[in-house]
Amino acid sequence: MPELPEVEVVRLGLQAHVAGRTIREAEVLHPRAIRRHALGAEDFTRRLSGTRVEAARRRGKYLWLELSDKEALLAHLGMSGQMLVQPEGTPDEKHLRVRLRFDDEGPELRFVDQRTFGGLALDDLNDVLLPDTIAHIARDPMDPAFDLDAAVRALKSRRTEVKRALLDQTLVSGIGNIYADEALWRARLHWSRPTEKLTAAKGRELLSAASDVMNAALGAGGTSFDALYVNVNGQSGYFDRSLDAYGQEGLPCHRCGTAIRREPFMNRSSFSCPRCQPRPRVKLA
Repeated sequence: MPELPEVEVVRLGLQAHVAGRTIREAEVLHPRAIRRHALGAEDFTRRLSGTRVEAARRRGKYLWLELSDKEALLAHLGMSGQMLVQPEGTPDEKHLRVRLRFDDEGPELRFVDQRTFGGLALDDLNDVLLPDTIAHIARDPMDPAFDLDAAVRALKSRRTEVKRALLDQTLVSGIGNIYADEALWRARLHWSRPTEKLTAAKGRELLSAASDVMNAALGAGGTSFDALYVNVNGQSGYFDRSLDAYGQEGLPCHRCGTAIRREPFMNRSSFSCPRCQPRPRVKLA
């Protein structure tokens, strides 16, 4: 699943190529792509026609276009969703699901999704211009209004393993499996450390590490392990070349040289250094 840096790369592209333009028409080529829009394709296309895109917005891993009628076009990228900007007349992609044409007859916006786990939907904006359906999502470490100390208190109060807390989007948003492992490696914490055992200083160090690694990934265009994670021009990011922990099983730790280990975690995997990130000691009864 794309995480904050990958979604921010897409947002920047949409802001540059789509913001300020008026939608002439929308075309739904696969009904599953708008399954989250309960009123269906006819309502979806009718309401988009004639609306102006004011800005491209993001909260954590969630992306939307702010529209002139105080609605949002919320995009769920899922595992393979892509928002591509293409000149009109460019041959359709094999997995093209939704197309937006604009009244300036410039490049169109296409939602392409091979696995159809993603989708688009219209949603109302609340008073702070946040779509209603994601109003419960917390701010992310790259948000200018992010409160680091409040986020640390929220993590510590959850009383769970620290990685589970990092992945809880109601506590801190934007962090997924990749950048959680990278932040934990930088902070020298094992993923199973109980959150209530974190000191405030260590919690600040961890969330600062998450911010730093996501900023670095953003500068590299995100992390792309295959051709599915791309920007609006179809280009892949290359931060996978700079990963210290995630996906590095058996390779030497960049800090101490110990082989990176892989452990099962929530039906996925977690990667860490056995020496730099020792498992927390378990007290015997």
